[in-house]
Amino acid sequence: MTLVLASASPRRQELLRNAGIEFVVQPANIPEIRLLSESPKEFAERMAREKASTIWNDAGSAHPLQRAQKVLGADTVVAIEDQVLGKPRDSEDAVRMLRLLSGRKHFVITGVCLLGDEFEDVRSETTHVYFSELSEPEIRSYVDSGEPMDKAGAYAIQGLASRWISKIEGDYNNVVGLPVDLVLRMLREHGLAG
Repeated sequence: MTLVLASASPRRQELLRNAGIEFVVQPANIPEIRLLSESPKEFAERMAREKASTIWNDAGSAHPLQRAQKVLGADTVVAIEDQVLGKPRDSEDAVRMLRLLSGRKHFVITGVCLLGDEFEDVRSETTHVYFSELSEPEIRSYVDSGEPMDKAGAYAIQGLASRWISKIEGDYNNVVGLPVDLVLRMLREHGLAG
């Protein structure tokens, strides 16, 4: 069985490798636009489904995917109340997001879609993350480091921002970018992992 990861995220790739899950990478480059009626969870799940479906359909139109291939799509969003924080557009957007997260609890939701010939399995994992209060100089220094610029919510829990995380409730790997435990359970349930 070949698992195709529909993501270019180095963090997702590292998490899968560390878990001993073999895969190949074929990124799905699709617009990530939240519909007005969508909850953050629905948005993450729809994006994961669309990423997996895009790779499944693209590969099928060029040369049919072998029956042994399955596609894994994932999308991680950061939500505070009902507001979704994607990747910052620029430095000022990153500053705005970090100010919003400062001293508050937020949610990290990763939608996961496992797609095969006979099934489409879409689920999500939610982790609660508690941020300490951040000073304006801390926020500016962190943004200047460049680390938050390609991260949902403008921070990396496994990086410099780890010093401001006072508590999490749920799956740490989910906050990094992929709930590995959930992915492994899905693979097992579909007979794709031992």
